[in-house]
Amino acid sequence: MSRSEMLEALPHAPGVYLMKDSAFRILYIGKAKDLRKRVSSYFKSAADGLSGTQELKIRTMMPLVRKIDYLACASEREALLLERKLIQRHQPFFNSLWLDDKSYPYIKLTMAEDYPRLFWTRCKSRDGALYFGPYPKVSLVKNLLRHLWRRRFFPLRPCRWNFSPQAPLSRKKILGCLYYHTRECPAPCAERISRTDYRKIANAAAFFFGGKFKKLRASIASDMRRRARALEFERAQELKLCLEALDHMGERVAVEKIKEDQVQGPKPPDVARALERALGLPKPPLHIEAFDISNLFGKQAVGSVVCLRSGEPLLGHYRRFRVRTVAGIDDFAMMREVVGRHLTRLVKAKSEFPDLVLIDGGKGQLAAAVQAAQSAGVSVPLAGLAKREEEIFVPGREEPVRLLRSDPALHWLQRVRDEAHRFAISYHRLLRKKRLLEEA
Repeated sequence: MSRSEMLEALPHAPGVYLMKDSAFRILYIGKAKDLRKRVSSYFKSAADGLSGTQELKIRTMMPLVRKIDYLACASEREALLLERKLIQRHQPFFNSLWLDDKSYPYIKLTMAEDYPRLFWTRCKSRDGALYFGPYPKVSLVKNLLRHLWRRRFFPLRPCRWNFSPQAPLSRKKILGCLYYHTRECPAPCAERISRTDYRKIANAAAFFFGGKFKKLRASIASDMRRRARALEFERAQELKLCLEALDHMGERVAVEKIKEDQVQGPKPPDVARALERALGLPKPPLHIEAFDISNLFGKQAVGSVVCLRSGEPLLGHYRRFRVRTVAGIDDFAMMREVVGRHLTRLVKAKSEFPDLVLIDGGKGQLAAAVQAAQSAGVSVPLAGLAKREEEIFVPGREEPVRLLRSDPALHWLQRVRDEAHRFAISYHRLLRKKRLLEEA
């Protein structure tokens, strides 16, 4: 569903809206005379015409928002009273405290200039330029821009000289430009490219940053696989980060109507009982441990296990593993090794077993975990959560369990799965950095 379709789901009516992050924590609570118009304003002009503090708040908050809930009210006054009550109860950060000055950058395309430029900025103004973003994961998008520059996807001029057909740049400045001599720039200042052809490049860049990058994503993915087959792993990793940047740029925000008693979400015991019923578990899974594998085409392969009890992470129970017995690309074997080593350790230590072991993956990864548990002599409920469709696979069931995307039980599993992924990725990157330092 596109952003416009989701915003159209909001009514032209008074109410209260709740901005939430990826962990479904409430960031901000606001009231509106017209819910659709008010929430839409956050996406249209990103705070044009607001005071400095208000503009800064919106710039900083919106990149963190991943879900918007709303409660329709009978009148604007009712919305005001409900807003005050919810803010007092939940005390969201952006309602109660605003002390820092952090803002996320935009990509600016200076379409008002005769020869547009593309660069980063943290200030947005009404100057005729196009602004894309903001982007909280700055390093990913910067790496992507460097890749696009090297591959000459959008070879726009990197200089800041002000010139036009009516006021050309001096010959001295042209000859003093390194990009002119290396031909990395199309050099509109020296008329190597016509103004019409140069504007076509700028229009293509605007089209891309507006979200039309499906073909480019396929091209980068193909190049990444080719580099991996050629054992060019460092270059393949760079391309992988470019794909992550494209995914980040394409993230959407969901909008959903809720009731007042759903504002903070069901309590952990209620969610655990819902999971017990949905997955056919012997008891509510208040204690969940989740596994993930991270590697770059079989290199620096690592695994992780994280632990949540009643929805809260227990950092002391987190573990990370270097894969020892698997050579090459075999995620199933890696999962079997890591799960087996962890369960064997629990057996030897006579530790408590989790109510549910969650695997990041589908049928293949889950089958490997089942084999590991059998080899360790452990009987423990297992399930696999596959990212593509967020389907839940359970041993002995032919068809996956499909929960509604709005179901708190699915949100709980996603949270622990994503935490295992984050923990594995951080360890994998640490080992890669150590290896690079050793080889330097």
